Amino acid sequence: MATYLRIGEVASAVGVSVDTLRRWEAEGKVSFARKGNQRVLPAEQLAPLLASLRGSSGTSSARNRFSGIVVDVKRDSVMAQVELACGDHRVVSLMSREACDELGLEVGKAAVAVVKATTVIVETAP
Repeated sequence: MATYLRIGEVASAVGVSVDTLRRWEAEGKVSFARKGNQRVLPAEQLAPLLASLRGSSGTSSARNRFSGIVVDVKRDSVMAQVELACGDHRVVSLMSREACDELGLEVGKAAVAVVKATTVIVETAP
């Protein structure tokens, strides 16, 4: 069963207004399906849309936010591992199963990874 994102959800994930998405649709940059009177995008099309916008002139001070699609969820009795496809990037998060369940994280769902790190260590291979 296909999961659809409403135009407002797509706008939030992409970081633009609904009006911008409507304009992009008129220009042929994005194509929405219709469900009743609503514009919707199949969830699996969000990651390619984000990738196509990479390098565009979007402005934001929040450089640690990665919009994407959940591509894998592994749960056990206590913890969950959630993998997001965020354009060219793969983001993996470990969280409590309870948090994962409360967020309703499932494959195909749009999500945003917000990264807050006080230390980042980069090493090179020997």
